[in-house]
Amino acid sequence: MNIRNTTAKERMLKGIRQALLDKRDNPNPDFEDSPLYNDEEDGLDITFAREFTNVSGKFVYCDGEIAVIENLIALVEELGVSKIFAWEPSVQELLNTYGFPFLRTDTDFQAAEVGITTCEALIARNGSIMISNANAGGRRLSIYPPVHIVFAKASQLVMDIRHGLSLVKEKYGNNMPSMLTTITGPSRTADIEKMLVLGAHGPKDLYVFLIEDRF
Repeated sequence: MNIRNTTAKERMLKGIRQALLDKRDNPNPDFEDSPLYNDEEDGLDITFAREFTNVSGKFVYCDGEIAVIENLIALVEELGVSKIFAWEPSVQELLNTYGFPFLRTDTDFQAAEVGITTCEALIARNGSIMISNANAGGRRLSIYPPVHIVFAKASQLVMDIRHGLSLVKEKYGNNMPSMLTTITGPSRTADIEKMLVLGAHGPKDLYVFLIEDRF
């Protein structure tokens, strides 16, 4: 075939085929474990808090369960909300222990103001939250209410998605959830007159209550 008569597509496909034949070792085999930030020595919690707030998330550190309730009361009073939904047994148990009022069924869910869920992992590298459909909250509680609060444990902090998946595999074994996804900040879009709008397709406000359990 005359190379001058070949199309751009044919040349591209030829290049791809040649690249597949000439397999090379990965030039950066340890890329995922390489430091992304000069100050990564700060620790996973500080790295996550920084990256999470950079994408408009709101980070709340709690040194124990009492701090969770105290911060939750302060937040609810600040937001002026009362229709707070929590469907996961672990979240319900915590709230019940301290007499914090919440709704445990989906009755009047269309009026929900706050949804409280747990998560599978916190990804420090980009400030993301890994969630699944394995808990009682499913996806509805993290998408529909305008305010989403995540109760997460410090032991769930990992650096990358790869490490988050390892955490999930360790937890569920062969019964992996059918849906895994990550949330990076509150819902946003810039499609409306090229202006950034929060809450267009999900929660407008996203909070992470990080509960210390490492000591």
